[in-house]
Amino acid sequence: MSTEKLNYTLFDLIKYFLKLGTTGFGGPVALVGYMHRDLVEDKKWINDTDFKEGLALSQLAPGPLAAQLGIYIGFVHFGVLGATLSGLAFVIPSFIMVVLLGIAYQAYGGLPWMQAIFYGISAAVIGIIILSSYKLTIKSISKFEISGIKNNWLLWLFYIISTILTVVTQKEEVLLFVLLGFVYMAVKAPPEWIKRPKIASLFFMTTAGFSTIELGKLGEIAWFFTKAGAFVFGSGLAIVPFLHAGVVNEYGWLTENQFVDAVAVAMITPGPVVITVGFIGYLVAGFAGATVAALGVFLPCYLFTVIPAPYFKKISQNKSIKAFVDGITAGVIGALVGAVIVITTRTIVDIPTALIATGTVLILIYIKKIQEPHIICIAAILGVLLKLI
Repeated sequence: MSTEKLNYTLFDLIKYFLKLGTTGFGGPVALVGYMHRDLVEDKKWINDTDFKEGLALSQLAPGPLAAQLGIYIGFVHFGVLGATLSGLAFVIPSFIMVVLLGIAYQAYGGLPWMQAIFYGISAAVIGIIILSSYKLTIKSISKFEISGIKNNWLLWLFYIISTILTVVTQKEEVLLFVLLGFVYMAVKAPPEWIKRPKIASLFFMTTAGFSTIELGKLGEIAWFFTKAGAFVFGSGLAIVPFLHAGVVNEYGWLTENQFVDAVAVAMITPGPVVITVGFIGYLVAGFAGATVAALGVFLPCYLFTVIPAPYFKKISQNKSIKAFVDGITAGVIGALVGAVIVITTRTIVDIPTALIATGTVLILIYIKKIQEPHIICIAAILGVLLKLI
């Protein structure tokens, strides 16, 4: 924790994150930009060094990027209490919104006007996640240039393997991601302990064993969403393939259309994109399901931020850890692309949905002033016009 004289209180920080959680649209990159503008440049509550260290930790550790950065910022001057309250203040407003939307969706989801709204919104969401997966690919692996592909050929190989496997199997293999991380670390920056195979084999045996535990519905929700929170790196959208594989294919908790609608709900609400788990949890098991799902996803994110925070300067220089994370990230982004392909084939069912999705991508590329929530609103209106008029 920093010991410099402060020009703000913990209560000021909580108020800021409540406001950001209520009004912060645009996804993780936008939310990180808002925090830097507000807290570093304007208010000068956090210095640039602390902010950059928080951003680096958020990218290295699993969990939704913006939520982790908010937790770290709370930790800088106010320790574990600041981290806890900042994280809660950031997440609670959007959690309340998605639960309210879940109540409305469950009550009116069968009505023509609600179906028409989500007909348009779902197509727009496909456009948004197609563009997001492209941006994540060039940011996390390399640009689509010969030199970049040549220098990062092994990451590209992981990416392609993960994409193909996700499309073919329509599920996400967490152990594959861990394996890719270990392989890349062994190739690029092998640590001393990697020469002891017992540790790695013990990890895989332990992880595999958990899948045999019998759990009730809430227990299944808690375990599934905790795994999701523990193996998602960077953007909240990276959680989409993991959720799709579990809630649609493995457990059958939601239909394909309900799942895309859940992603749409994440797009039209402020705060972290990953808060869509509250909506999913509500549809599966009511308010208790929403609460357990949200806690499951955010608990690993919180722990992976708070525990290493005091030691991060040393951890961040560890080349083996960086290589391990790079390998996992390549697999996760590949799975995201695979999931996008699967979901697109089931959601883009006619010419109007194809045009809405394509238009969404073009607008986001060429008209910078129009943000995702604006596009979602336009798509909802188009859906009503196309289906009901």
